[in-house]
Amino acid sequence: MVLANCIRFTAAAAGKLGPRDIFGNFRNLATASTVSASSTTSPPTQEQPRRQHASYGKMSGWQIHAYGAPQEEIQFNDGIKMPILRSPTQLLVKVKASSVNPIDVAMINGYGASVLNAMRCKDGGIEFPLVLGRDFSGEIVQKGLGISSRELEVGDDVWGVVPVHLQGCHADYVVVEKYCLFKKPSNLSKIDASAILYAGLTAWSGLYITGHLGDLLGAISPVGGGAGKKVLVLGAAGGVGTLAVQMLLAEGVEVFATCSPDAMQMVHNLGVKYVLDYTDPAHVQNVASVGRFDIVLDCAGKGTEYANEVPWLYDQYITFNSPVLKNIDADGFAAGMYQNAVNLVRNNAASLSTRQGLVKWGYFVPAPQGIAYLQRLAEKGKLLPVVEKVFPYTGTPEAYERVAQKHLRGKVVIDFE
Repeated sequence: MVLANCIRFTAAAAGKLGPRDIFGNFRNLATASTVSASSTTSPPTQEQPRRQHASYGKMSGWQIHAYGAPQEEIQFNDGIKMPILRSPTQLLVKVKASSVNPIDVAMINGYGASVLNAMRCKDGGIEFPLVLGRDFSGEIVQKGLGISSRELEVGDDVWGVVPVHLQGCHADYVVVEKYCLFKKPSNLSKIDASAILYAGLTAWSGLYITGHLGDLLGAISPVGGGAGKKVLVLGAAGGVGTLAVQMLLAEGVEVFATCSPDAMQMVHNLGVKYVLDYTDPAHVQNVASVGRFDIVLDCAGKGTEYANEVPWLYDQYITFNSPVLKNIDADGFAAGMYQNAVNLVRNNAASLSTRQGLVKWGYFVPAPQGIAYLQRLAEKGKLLPVVEKVFPYTGTPEAYERVAQKHLRGKVVIDFE
């Protein structure tokens, strides 16, 4: 299904709009949904625009100095030292827009502190202050000597991702490696481009790396694959779910989806024929009556235990709610990894004993072939993010708070300009 125009929903509008409304001229919704906000950390206001300190080696950004609640820990700082290029394959990008992902909120709460902090310090970084933010759109302002003009050039509009153990992109500038950065598809706005890559790569890696939907070629190249397969997507209205169903439909996969009742129309409008209300107890048996799925993709955070609670048949159940980092944070590396192995073996033993399939964990993987795959779909008009709300730069704490509330309809984006 070709998404020829920008789709942008608010939670209130998602259940009321018909296909004709949604695929019409919806560009002004981003402006209408943008909120003005103030912060207890006294960031610049709309009347006093934020200062740019690039010429003095300083920039503004949002940081945390300790783990805790988002509304308490997110702080504005207009004196952050600008990142510098440390290798010939790095680029400096001026950020124009960036999304807030659940991983950002989880990291404020301390998720992955042990492993991610060890990786950060190994690369010469420090634990605090920490800038979060994983995906963005922007403009290249400096590039390493190892990057040719045929690849990327200063002034190019780009989109990219930041690996989770590095300083993020919720600041004026960010440094990334070349493999994490591509030219922005010309048919995407800066807002749309900033809302795809983290969630999209999470969905792509779950389907193609963990789930082998396109066999080996689908994992190591941007070709995709999976035509004729049958996939159930749990949590199809969220950031990962909305992109996953579009990817699957573009590949000719038969898609079934679950979501809350107020989001069912939205998911239908993405092109999914079979949408079930997960709050209705009858949906469990309704799904079971469909038969065997090649993949059940858990984008709703149900976890591995849920695979054994439902009578569904599947070859693979893949969840993004992995306990790996949580167990290491709680028990240390050795004991945590042992607990992870026990959990995986126990869940697979229970699943296989009922003639179901394998239970697996999916992860975000910043793979260049994954970005190239998403870029190809976006340029063809087959992939577009659902953006629930756009916040101004001054409203960054409110954007984090909205993500912390969960039950999103697509993505939350920060407009830096």
